[in-house]
Amino acid sequence: MTGFLRGWFAVPLWQRVLGAMVVGVLLGLLWPAATGAIAFIGELFVRLIRMLVVPIVFISIASGVTALADPRKLGSVGARTVGLFAATTFCAVSIGMIVGLLLEPGQGAALGSAVPHALGEPKSLHDQLVGIVPVNIVEALVAGDMLAIIFFSILFGFGVILAGEQGQPMANLLQSAGQVLFQLVRIVMEITPFGVLALIAKAVADNGVAVFANIGWLAVGVVAGVILQILLVHVPLIAFVARRPVLRFYRTIIDALAVAFSTASSAATLPVALRIALEELRIAPGVAKTVLPIGASIGKDGTAMYVGLLSIFALQAVGVEPDLPMLAIVLLTGALAAFGTAPIPSASLFMLAAVLSAVGVSPEQTALVVGFVLPFDRLLDMTRTVASASANLTVTSVVARWENAVEPEDKIEPEKKA
Repeated sequence: MTGFLRGWFAVPLWQRVLGAMVVGVLLGLLWPAATGAIAFIGELFVRLIRMLVVPIVFISIASGVTALADPRKLGSVGARTVGLFAATTFCAVSIGMIVGLLLEPGQGAALGSAVPHALGEPKSLHDQLVGIVPVNIVEALVAGDMLAIIFFSILFGFGVILAGEQGQPMANLLQSAGQVLFQLVRIVMEITPFGVLALIAKAVADNGVAVFANIGWLAVGVVAGVILQILLVHVPLIAFVARRPVLRFYRTIIDALAVAFSTASSAATLPVALRIALEELRIAPGVAKTVLPIGASIGKDGTAMYVGLLSIFALQAVGVEPDLPMLAIVLLTGALAAFGTAPIPSASLFMLAAVLSAVGVSPEQTALVVGFVLPFDRLLDMTRTVASASANLTVTSVVARWENAVEPEDKIEPEKKA
């Protein structure tokens, strides 16, 4: 048994998840009557995901804000960096939403027990704005009021910064709590193959292999969103603001994009990005070593695009036709959620609850969407991380130009040119 367990954990998680998906498909097709007996495993998996959502949202955003407390990061470089990342993040969420509305990948998606969700009487703009500020934060945490939780998390993080040295223990506690949550997520991810097997088997038994058509369209949407974000947002910034040749720029940073795709991690890409910024793009160390670490924390254009796309996918899957006020809420909460996404596996799926709860989708239905998408999320995550890596080096180049921190072209040795 020990040897079996050792062999099981030696297999990469994404391979185990794909294997479980194949078994689930076969079980749903060949022995549909058996899927009812294992359905409870899928339900437990969904409940585990729901259990982690609120603490992940609060801890990730609060610790992300406190991480900007380094004095080097709070000057003009820091302000310009955060402002520019905020702008690209909003653009990314918008592009993801537009792609979702055009492709409609969630129409007809089989989410097991999910049913069209009546949202009831919509709140007025006044009520929505006032409701962002919680009267009782404990009550908001218990109820999962994500807009209120996000607002309090940001405010709490700034409070820790303003407390200075006395707030440092709390900043350390938040960072430590983030690491604990990371381990909890790892535990839940180890259970993923079994939850996926049960959820996929039930979905296939109920709906046949047509269940995969929606995932195919979602994948197309992710690829389209990444390409559009780079072409419509990053390329103009590179060409007209950073004033660099676009093709040369992307040839220069190709190593960082490759690492981003293969690892699906912005943090893992940071060492390569730093080397490229310093040696190839010839950006001053003071700017490169300030902007790139900030970008690894908050510069997640790929995640932002995906949150926008997946939010529309989820609304379509549960039968909700979004109106303009609802789309505005998705844009705002999606950008804030993406800004605070933790560097953990499939973190954007967990942050999805922050967006959907703000427009009235129940936690149960949100968890079903997460379970539906999760088996395929590794490949989607690899793709969208490319946009985040591109954004990080793009913003670094722009800030360097604004700060006059780029070595002139005629001083670059020929062999150093891309």
